Amino acid sequence: MKLLELHSIFKQELSELYNSSEISCLWEIFGEHYLGLDKIGLRQSENTQLPSQPIVQYTEAINQLKSGKPYQQILGEAEFFGMKFCVNQHVLIPRPETEELLDYAIKTISKEFSKTEIKILDIGTGSGVIPIVLKKHFPNARIASIDFSKEALTIAKKNAERHHTEIEFILDDYLNYTLPTHYDVIISNPPYIDIEEVSEISDTVKNFEPHLALFSPCADPLVFYRKIATDAKQYLNNGGFLFLEINQKLGAETLALYKDFSDAQLIKDLSNNDRMIIAKK
Repeated sequence: MKLLELHSIFKQELSELYNSSEISCLWEIFGEHYLGLDKIGLRQSENTQLPSQPIVQYTEAINQLKSGKPYQQILGEAEFFGMKFCVNQHVLIPRPETEELLDYAIKTISKEFSKTEIKILDIGTGSGVIPIVLKKHFPNARIASIDFSKEALTIAKKNAERHHTEIEFILDDYLNYTLPTHYDVIISNPPYIDIEEVSEISDTVKNFEPHLALFSPCADPLVFYRKIATDAKQYLNNGGFLFLEINQKLGAETLALYKDFSDAQLIKDLSNNDRMIIAKK
């Protein structure tokens, strides 16, 4: 089978689930992963006769895509902040909104902290993208990351090794965890979706990503933010910062939890949704 024929099958099989732009993007992503070809290389190789292995790989990928499985899980990796991270069904696929949160954090830390050995706590680390990116930008920082999922921390540790970063990973339930020390920065993208919002979540997310990382563990969707606010009063150093990704529907309610901080801001993401809180103690 020639690459051109495989491309035709790929488009035809996915046409009922994805639009043409999405299919083109997926074709290029899998082409790079399975064939080592970029967009131009794929076009130049249309008449190339393919060996059996990539044909089998593409066939399996098509079937999984048709089931709704995210392409990142099919490939076992996701790109985030210009870096590649291992992902599977036990961790959330990192989102662009979290890249925005990190961008704010990196710029603020660079501006506000003259010392390099700052202490950072990441709550709900998942695949470890947040602490690893921060460690890459602040190599002298001491970073601790906590998560309730043993399987998630296995992936986080794998990613830390992949990117040669030293992170202290803590397996524990943050909601019942007593912080052992003070920090200059606390950052978190905790589970914040109300269970009542489940009907609004796409099947791809609901069926393939961990509910433990998506949905609030109780009827209170702000439960993590309440504990973070309480902990920050005691364990965040004066002049320290909080960086939080939040539920877009609960911006005002979440911001109100941090009214006692010297400066707390509700910030919109690039889609104009309330998405982040940055607070200074």
